[in-house]
Amino acid sequence: MEYTQLGRTGLKVSRLVLGTMNFGPQTTEADSHTIMDAALDAGVNFFDTANVYGWGENKGRTEEIVGSWFAKGGSRRDKTVLATKVYGNMGADGEAWPNHDKLSALNIRRAVDASLKRLGTDHIDIYQFHHVDRATPWDEIWQAVDVLVTQGKILYAGSSNFAGWHIAQANEAARRRGSLGLTSEQCLYNLMERRAEMEVIPAAQGYGLGVIPWSPLHGGLLGGVLRKQAEGGASRSTGGRAADSLADPAQRAQIQAYEDLCGKHGLNPGDVGLAWLLTRPGVTGPIVGPRTAEQLESALRAVDLELSAEFLAALDEVFPGPGPSPEAFAW
Repeated sequence: MEYTQLGRTGLKVSRLVLGTMNFGPQTTEADSHTIMDAALDAGVNFFDTANVYGWGENKGRTEEIVGSWFAKGGSRRDKTVLATKVYGNMGADGEAWPNHDKLSALNIRRAVDASLKRLGTDHIDIYQFHHVDRATPWDEIWQAVDVLVTQGKILYAGSSNFAGWHIAQANEAARRRGSLGLTSEQCLYNLMERRAEMEVIPAAQGYGLGVIPWSPLHGGLLGGVLRKQAEGGASRSTGGRAADSLADPAQRAQIQAYEDLCGKHGLNPGDVGLAWLLTRPGVTGPIVGPRTAEQLESALRAVDLELSAEFLAALDEVFPGPGPSPEAFAW
């Protein structure tokens, strides 16, 4: 497994991130443990979760599954760089109780203690803000974070779904306080969705944040969905936004061109989508969320896949990016 340094931290992390959001809702506890064991055996040391994973009445269940895996021992916790998130309301659906969500100092304090209990650990390596809280001042947020760092409950703070200017705003506020600030950003980024290249990734690079793309296969649309449909195979990319993309003639043609290009070179579309992200400037590693051990094994192949300059250029023709900023904005 290839490793890299996470932004401006001293952490060495695998270039593939194990996402756990399917653990509980779609994958049993036993199978989740099998996947985590297989990931660790393969050298994946960066695990990502969130307090709300499990969803609905089972919010927190995913963290509990990760915690029960740590409890098996074998230095599992010591070998893992653990990231979780705070923001969402942890009450039952429909029960929005004040100060039980977002990034107030009160909620951050409550949420981190609850996550530590579910995870069965005494510290979180990267504590991530799941979304931007437009109502809470950054001085309050960083004061709460600094207390948690001093207490040893977290080591670093990260963001998710931030705009470029949010990253700048957060880190400039941290700079004024003498705080470390954000060290990573999770953003939606893949071949089909490249808007992060305009401002988010440049901001992350400018402030020394590691970039951790989520939905690297765009909900399965870059995983060979049309071929699977033609073969009569099951695919979860047939509903919601994915269905809208497949129903759009232009996007469907784009996906078909992508699959044809991969097929011409004897490559699996899913492997290519992940491998492409590993070539992108500023990217630490994409998050993969396997529901089965077989899906994890497939994702691991991408780390060793080298894409030629000619092939990368061909991918740009199929999925053109927005271009560099600020040149992309010029007339």
